[in-house]
Amino acid sequence: MNILVTGGAGFIGSHFVLRHKERFPDDTIIVFDAMTYAADISFLDSVMDRIRFVKGDITDTTLVSGLIKQYDVGVIVNFAAETHVDRSIKNAIPFLHSNVLGVQSLIEVCKEHLNILFLHVSTDEVYGELKDGDPPCMVDTILRPSSPYSATKAAGDLLLLAAVRTFGIHARITRCTNNYGPHQAEEKFLPTVITHALKNEKVPIYGEGKNKRDWLYVTDHTDAIETVLEKGEDGNIYLIAADNEKQNIDVAKTVLDLLGKSRDCIEFVIDRPGHDWRYSIDASNTRALGWQPQVPFEEGLKKTVEWYKDKGLQETGWTASN
Repeated sequence: MNILVTGGAGFIGSHFVLRHKERFPDDTIIVFDAMTYAADISFLDSVMDRIRFVKGDITDTTLVSGLIKQYDVGVIVNFAAETHVDRSIKNAIPFLHSNVLGVQSLIEVCKEHLNILFLHVSTDEVYGELKDGDPPCMVDTILRPSSPYSATKAAGDLLLLAAVRTFGIHARITRCTNNYGPHQAEEKFLPTVITHALKNEKVPIYGEGKNKRDWLYVTDHTDAIETVLEKGEDGNIYLIAADNEKQNIDVAKTVLDLLGKSRDCIEFVIDRPGHDWRYSIDASNTRALGWQPQVPFEEGLKKTVEWYKDKGLQETGWTASN
């Protein structure tokens, strides 16, 4: 199988590439990435001699189409996206570019190459917030995005579903909960907590830290994507969750305990606009394909903390005991 992985030098995309290459060494993987602030080609160092890498923007339809022809690509897995909610609140334009126009550009490519299977990676945030006690969202739960980020992701999803209906392209969508693990951009919640604590800085937590998220270890997510590629059906949406809901404040406290840091370093800051209280989705349709999360939260969190400790030591020499 020849696979084009867009956004393959980013957090989740790089884990997908590494894991797929380990399991299917004979597959040809073309990593296509614009190399913005959240990407790091060094994540792929261990496989660079066994993949193809091309720098580019997914809105460049001509370039993407050329790669499809050059490498006889049969599958596109789209991780390329702007993802940070805070950034979308400050400036939504880059999110429209990547998350809407980018998806439409890939649709145009698939219209030219109707044999391609297009798997698009989306988010549970398209459903908007839930209150305590609300049941998990299902595939057909109404979309109520709260931020420019989640609104652009919802728009991309809808464009893709329309293209399946109108043009007969082969496409599947996955929507996942909060990913965590190595390689994540440091502006995200867990890396922020870890790196601030390691530097003995105040750990900023929005509001009172009681917002709830379902935490999914990144390789469990990529394994689910592989399952959907293998066993999913075109035109369907697959939900991916670990059923591991936790308050942000409790996650932060666990990180501080792992690092041997005082919880007094937590600093509550003004909440961001439109901050969703809780997300929860029902992943039964993906589990029905045979997927199950494998990494318990405590184990995944320890792996994540250790990666950032090692990264900090390599880059600056600071350690958890400084």
